[in-house]
Amino acid sequence: MKIIACMKWIPDTSEAELSIASSGMDIKKDDLDYDLNDWDRFAIEEAVQLKEKYEGDVTVVSVAPEDSEEMLRECLARGADEAFQVWNDAFEGSDGYVIAKALAQFAGKRPFDLILTGTLAEDDGGGQVGGMLAAMLGIPSANLVSHIEIVDGKAKFRRELEGGLYENIEMDLPAVISVATGLNEPRFVSIRAVRKVASIDIPTVDLDELGLDEDQVGASGSRITIEKVFLPPEGEGAEIIKGSTEEAAARLAEILKEKGVL
Repeated sequence: MKIIACMKWIPDTSEAELSIASSGMDIKKDDLDYDLNDWDRFAIEEAVQLKEKYEGDVTVVSVAPEDSEEMLRECLARGADEAFQVWNDAFEGSDGYVIAKALAQFAGKRPFDLILTGTLAEDDGGGQVGGMLAAMLGIPSANLVSHIEIVDGKAKFRRELEGGLYENIEMDLPAVISVATGLNEPRFVSIRAVRKVASIDIPTVDLDELGLDEDQVGASGSRITIEKVFLPPEGEGAEIIKGSTEEAAARLAEILKEKGVL
């Protein structure tokens, strides 16, 4: 079974004080660390588990600059068999459509049974690449998948719905499946595993190899234009109710009446 796992390299904003770049089109990223998108960490783990269960190999690919090599080596340490970096400076400013196009060109040149991605990326939350990638390849897709089995050349899986509901689906392969967080427990990457993959070559796939021109990628090839990026306005803040229990209860009742709740 041949699996392609698509990874995204994103800025870590979990504990950062965000500020807007002078262009007004993005956040300042100069001082931010980058890491593997957390949703994709579950995707690579699922890819390796499927490989171990059904035999085969896992290819990891990311549309990201040279600095992302450490992330790709982490994926190799997690059990992937090979990794590829798709990049050219012309990719700067690409939207999800361009990324999906590049991944489709990459996947279309090699045999595969299954492509796995995370459902969302933590930086933009677009959730579009998996579906567009499948459409470009002309194969079925599903997102928010929380369990996968392969039976008789088909993927049988559970998909999350709203309101705590799930649905069981059977889908022909090849297919694109975008996974949810929590469908597995990503393995711990040991120092030994990292050292083992330190010398593995990670080829860079250029535009020529993808069969794309510079005007098909980056901002010129994108379908989405960002008009403005801004931080949400600060509210007035919360009122801390002080005093005895009776005084606090009276003040709370007063607030609820002012808001029309009581």
